[in-house]
Amino acid sequence: MKLRLSILLLLCMKIGFTQSTSQVYTVTGKVVDNAGEVIPFATVALKQNISDSLLSGVSTDFEGKYSITTKQTDVYLEISFLGYETLLYKNLKFDKPVLTIENLKLEENSKMMEEVQIVAEKSSTEFKLDKRVFNVGKDLTNSGASALEVLNNVPSVNVDIEGGVTLRGTSGVQILINGKPSVLSEEALGTITADMISQVEVITNPSAKYEAEGSSGILNIILKKNEKKGINGSVSVNTGYPANHSVGVSINRRGEKFNIFSQLGAGYKSLPRDNENINKNLVTNTELYSEGTNFRNEQFFNFVLGTDYYLTKNDMITLSGSIAYEKESNPTETNYTFTNASGEVEKEWTRTEETDATNPKFQYELKYNKDFKDNKEHDLSLSFIGNYFGKDQTSMFGNTVTLGTDDLGNQKTATEFSESRNTINLDYTKPFKKNFTLETGVQYTLNNVSNTYEVQDEIAGVYVTDAGLTNTFEYNQNVFGLYGTGAYEKGKWGVKLGVRAEHTDLSTYLVNTDESNEQNFINLFPSLHTSYKLTDRVSFQAGYSRRIYRPRLWDLNPFFNISDNFNIRTGNPNLLSEYTDSYEVGSIFIFEKTSFNFNIYDRYTTQVVERISVFEDGVNTYTPSNLGTRNTTGAELNFKYSPNKVFTLNGDANYNIFVRKGTYENQNFDFTGDQWQTKMTGKFKVNKKLDFQVSGNYQSRVKTVQGITSGNIFSDLGFSYKFQGGKAVLNASVRDVFASRYRETVVDQDDFYLYSYGQRGRFITLGFSYGFGKGEAMQYSGGRRR
Repeated sequence: MKLRLSILLLLCMKIGFTQSTSQVYTVTGKVVDNAGEVIPFATVALKQNISDSLLSGVSTDFEGKYSITTKQTDVYLEISFLGYETLLYKNLKFDKPVLTIENLKLEENSKMMEEVQIVAEKSSTEFKLDKRVFNVGKDLTNSGASALEVLNNVPSVNVDIEGGVTLRGTSGVQILINGKPSVLSEEALGTITADMISQVEVITNPSAKYEAEGSSGILNIILKKNEKKGINGSVSVNTGYPANHSVGVSINRRGEKFNIFSQLGAGYKSLPRDNENINKNLVTNTELYSEGTNFRNEQFFNFVLGTDYYLTKNDMITLSGSIAYEKESNPTETNYTFTNASGEVEKEWTRTEETDATNPKFQYELKYNKDFKDNKEHDLSLSFIGNYFGKDQTSMFGNTVTLGTDDLGNQKTATEFSESRNTINLDYTKPFKKNFTLETGVQYTLNNVSNTYEVQDEIAGVYVTDAGLTNTFEYNQNVFGLYGTGAYEKGKWGVKLGVRAEHTDLSTYLVNTDESNEQNFINLFPSLHTSYKLTDRVSFQAGYSRRIYRPRLWDLNPFFNISDNFNIRTGNPNLLSEYTDSYEVGSIFIFEKTSFNFNIYDRYTTQVVERISVFEDGVNTYTPSNLGTRNTTGAELNFKYSPNKVFTLNGDANYNIFVRKGTYENQNFDFTGDQWQTKMTGKFKVNKKLDFQVSGNYQSRVKTVQGITSGNIFSDLGFSYKFQGGKAVLNASVRDVFASRYRETVVDQDDFYLYSYGQRGRFITLGFSYGFGKGEAMQYSGGRRR
């Protein structure tokens, strides 16, 4: 009897247990913070009430959502995320198969944040052979700063209030992401936050690893690997006077294996320029004076879309592309006055121009990157980058004579232009043991251009093609590069030696006149860099590299620009490349409130490209030519001083002496000159929300091969106001506050005198940006991209 009861009891227990475990329950919901913002990648754990043992766990997705299943009902949820208090949710009532908990709110762990700030690692700068490396510390990553704010903390780098980046006071800085160009423009850097950045490399004298084409410097932003940031993005609206209106949207969604980023922008801007010119014939004592205003009005639209995908933890593929479309109109009116040898006004007329153009642009990039497990510096990368630019342009030129004989006819021009540029890069880095690293790689760049230009003159009411000014120009340049570098570092000292070989195949062809020019040559570009770290705050660096400047398309293109047919610019298809040997010795000193960098440099350049003025029949023609050598020796100082949290002063000063030697058409152009420029920028943090910035610039006059370029002084100012926890930003700026920035040149020769003056004037801009998700408000300036 007892045996039967026992068996019956066991069967009942088994049936009851089977029934209790056969039901599967699902718990779903969303995890948010105090502000209601979702928290991606928070940990949601399911634990037993009695033993607190872990049953299962998941992470929230990009939208802060989670879903977890259980067969047990005596359980609770434990939700945790770095920087927040752990939340225990114990009133789980399973009265239906799916239990939905709308919002699980996590509170910030203020104590933890205070402790982090106390022990926070400060950002620091160190020399690494051929570069300076700015290590991003927790003092920036905890502040929620954007990539632009990180760059502004890097010594020698300055970011103005509109997001413009300069290196040693010079613009035109090449910005790389993880060592490669990116379709992400500077405007999109606002969607990269400081805690995504590991380092910023500052390269002022590039080693053989980088292409030998000269540049003003490189900033390479190294992102942390597998950074999980969820959704971040920004919307920006701008307006200004003269007209400068734009709207930009940027979104970046980052996950554990899959990232996607996009940018959309549109706008309209107008760039007026006042011009004044004097062409004086010193032989006949006649003078042509002209003054007027031209406008470059532009509507633009652009779209960027890209994705990163992690094949494995150490293998990533990036595919991205951009499309842009521009519509230009350039209305111009210029008044001319001709004075004869007696000082009498003999003729006056007005020349008008109406130019319209459309510019389609495309860009793509496909990149593969592999990190090997044996060493974090051991990696392989392969990239394909392509660009296309087109232009379809027509111009109408009219002349209205108000004094004198009417012997000036109307003209019109037409341009069909297309350019494609494709680059393949393969780079491999391999550390050997602890002290030695080898880098090697190849690069192949193909650049193909076709430009058809037609000029028509109005004769008896009919437009007739001017065969002498009409042609099709074809330009093809292919450059193959191969490099290898070896670096040895031990203790405080290091040395890096490298060499790059580049084969250039350049051809130009004028179809209508059957004129061709071929250049085929191989160059070696050695580099040598060394550094010594005296202390954590004092380091020294020295470097040498050989560089090349290959003439640009418009330097070679022989077509005339007849906007002003008395001051004509044209190219030279026979132009040769410049070569520069660059030497540099530098030091960096970092103190609690001050950091400064002092450099001495020497650059010797051969086959220097200069624009020479040739004066004939009252017409000045600017043509680039190779003109001897230039040796430049200079010193540079840049510093950053932050006495407190309210005020920061950035300064850059550069002085050099140069020696020019050369002849042109039996005329000697040997001379010695000097120049200097300086920039000071003061930034005031009025409070946590309001920043104010003012900068002053001075550029000295400088002697040129035929005359003088005047110096000038100008100032910019702006402010930035952040609200809604830094998500919203209001910006305003005034460029050239006193309208004192201009370009003035004088060419004074034995038989002619030329004066040229140009000024754009004061620009006022106002912008509003709003960042959503985990993004910072970006500053989309809508600047011209070509």
